[in-house]
Amino acid sequence: MTALATWLRGAALAAGLTLTGVGLYGLLDDAYVTEPAGVLWWAVGALVLHDGLWLPLACLTGAAVAAALRAAGPALRAPGPVRGWVLRGWLVVAAALTAVGLPAVLRAGRDSGNPTVLPLPYLRNWLLLLAATALCAALIALARRRRRHRQFQRRHQHRSAG
Repeated sequence: MTALATWLRGAALAAGLTLTGVGLYGLLDDAYVTEPAGVLWWAVGALVLHDGLWLPLACLTGAAVAAALRAAGPALRAPGPVRGWVLRGWLVVAAALTAVGLPAVLRAGRDSGNPTVLPLPYLRNWLLLLAATALCAALIALARRRRRHRQFQRRHQHRSAG
């Protein structure tokens, strides 16, 4: 591991611990939180839901995508890093956006008697976010592919020149 990677991991750990401390302080110091134990139970429930449902579902989806790509044969396989960590990373981001945005998408259009509740076009916005993140993933994959192609060309030119 490079020194930069070690430093970045340490900085991310420090930032995460700092934010956790700020959150705990805010929870215990907030006058509106009259039952911190209720919040603790909610956090435990979220952890159980994450580790008991969300994580296995994400792992099974990743395994299913990988198996489908292997079974598809070379004609349907995506080249290079698209089928690797870039695709998996985008699927995780898309799943998180869906988990957060789906309740608003499904409730859109329902009349609650208050026009300020869910006033935005949530389906359109959710699809735009998915498209924007897919574009980012595609650009990352393209940049990695171009870099690898340039490295291959340099090595090939170096070998043929020597």
